[in-house]
Amino acid sequence: MNTTPGDVLLQVNGLQVAYGGIQAVKGVDFEVRAGELVCLIGSNGAGKTSTMKAITGSLPCKGQVHYLGRSLRGQGPWDLVRQGLAMVPEGRGVFTRMSIHENLLMGAFVRDDADGIAADLERIYALFPRLQERHAQLAGTLSGGEQQMLAMGRALMSRPRLLLLDEPSMGLSPIMVDKIFEVVRDVAREGTTVLLVEQNASRALALADRGYVMESGLITLAGVARELLHDPAVRSAYLGE
Repeated sequence: MNTTPGDVLLQVNGLQVAYGGIQAVKGVDFEVRAGELVCLIGSNGAGKTSTMKAITGSLPCKGQVHYLGRSLRGQGPWDLVRQGLAMVPEGRGVFTRMSIHENLLMGAFVRDDADGIAADLERIYALFPRLQERHAQLAGTLSGGEQQMLAMGRALMSRPRLLLLDEPSMGLSPIMVDKIFEVVRDVAREGTTVLLVEQNASRALALADRGYVMESGLITLAGVARELLHDPAVRSAYLGE
């Protein structure tokens, strides 16, 4: 399905997620349009990661999730990748006993265009020179920041239309955080639509086109990211002002 900037790629309506008797997500509605970088911000426990897991089918949920106009209900992660939707989960999820190079090739498992895969490997290594320097190193021996680079690179190897990033800066040094946000910006500028979940509200809103604020399982604010960045309620709750 061809899309143009502004077309809705991801539509979420009435999303609910429960763990036992705890309602983690309480009826969330939002959308992501082609060409956008959209952020979902909120404190720890707000329901952001549960929302991302529900979108990709790794958590049972109620409500509707549509990608490219089609329901994602009942589809596996491999089906999503084939349709152009890739996720970098919280915790990175790299294959620890495989090399950097092998991890990146795993990201292209749905593809059979050898020349394109080779070109994209060069692109990923250009984005993350440290990965190229250590391409034969086992992923499990990398630092947290290096594993985050690898997880992002692996997802990009599938050439996603929509890239979901769940807390990519969590636990990283300030220098590594700068690098990760720089790459997110570059990927978005190159045309990949991005949904970014982040606790680092100021960095996420400074980067995004639009933002949603999540509190206690609900979307409480939504709007243009730069306006949310200067919203008194957002600054008080998330920016310490």
